[in-house]
Amino acid sequence: MNVLIVARKEIQEGLRNRWVLATTLLLATLALTLSFLGSAPTGNVGVNRLDVVIVSLSSLTIFLVPLIALLLSHDAIVGEAERGTLLLLLSYPLGRSEVVFGKFLGHLAILAFATLFGYGAAAAALTATGAAIGAESGRAFAFMVASSVLLGAVFLAIGYLTSTLARERSTAGGIAIGIWLFFVLIYDMALLGALVAAQGHAVPSLLLDLLLVANPTDAYRLLNLGSGSTAALSGMGGIAGHTGLSAPILIGALIAWIAVPLGWANVVFSRREV
Repeated sequence: MNVLIVARKEIQEGLRNRWVLATTLLLATLALTLSFLGSAPTGNVGVNRLDVVIVSLSSLTIFLVPLIALLLSHDAIVGEAERGTLLLLLSYPLGRSEVVFGKFLGHLAILAFATLFGYGAAAAALTATGAAIGAESGRAFAFMVASSVLLGAVFLAIGYLTSTLARERSTAGGIAIGIWLFFVLIYDMALLGALVAAQGHAVPSLLLDLLLVANPTDAYRLLNLGSGSTAALSGMGGIAGHTGLSAPILIGALIAWIAVPLGWANVVFSRREV
């Protein structure tokens, strides 16, 4: 019950600080733009328009949702400490774990609402144009939206770990941006460079699997773009064919990426002096 009270407090603060409105409008605007611009040429090539939208929105998610999640969560603990409100919060009959999990659920609710409304608006607008949407494509779109929320939860958990370890908001912000750059840009560039350096030698399947699940954005990319009609459009079919990573394994990897940082953050916060 206390967890839900803390979560409601975070949602109310998000509404007051315009976080909910800002993230929802941003995702909706970009999703609508990608939906109409990205699906425009498909009429002549026989490609399902919603499949093109799924590829476009998945790419948008990889860059934008982790950044939004880190911006929401990086000062969740250290920011309260700097403002002097953490002591007040802990003076209530709340356990420290209830504070961490309550804040996490509140931020997750904000991110989930923004994602569902933003991406849902794109699907609704595409449907309103009279585009034919098959049942398989509809399921793939719903799965993409749900997994986007899951990816956001991963980076919320990482942001909470950053917030409990850092002693200043500025430090936490710098670390959060570094984390975003590493997982979204640097990691894949380094992995591609390593594959090129292998000079055509086959990479062991197990090693490739471990390298892919070691980055939550790669796990998300494979989950949404590694099979079905979207695989050919995204170019991920070749990589997916050389891995043994099924959808349950990839979902399990993302859940582990949530549980480990969030559990670690809870342990660190429980020992932190305030």
